[in-house]
Amino acid sequence: MAELEVKAVARYERISPRKVHKIIDAVKKLPVEEGLNRLHFMPQKAARLVEKVMQSAVANAEANHDIDIDKLVIRNITADQGPTMKRFRARARGRGTRILKRSSHITVILSAETV
Repeated sequence: MAELEVKAVARYERISPRKVHKIIDAVKKLPVEEGLNRLHFMPQKAARLVEKVMQSAVANAEANHDIDIDKLVIRNITADQGPTMKRFRARARGRGTRILKRSSHITVILSAETV
């Protein structure tokens, strides 16, 4: 029995990886259908982004490998840090403070066992 893996990546998403990690922990190691269902009803912005990447991975599995969605399981999801945009905000007495606008690279890996 070989295990087939399918992958989808969203890069340069304008959200902090720290916020995405909270969402990821809720859906890891679940069947794809249940994971998508959970993500759909979460109110966070990160849930929408992860759901979109997961749907892309499912589409890759169906189009490229003819895998049935019922056999797919979420093997791993990662949110790595992308480039950080540096901005500044004016403060009192002519000073300025840095604002870091972080970005993420979200990777979804699905797997299905083939006989």
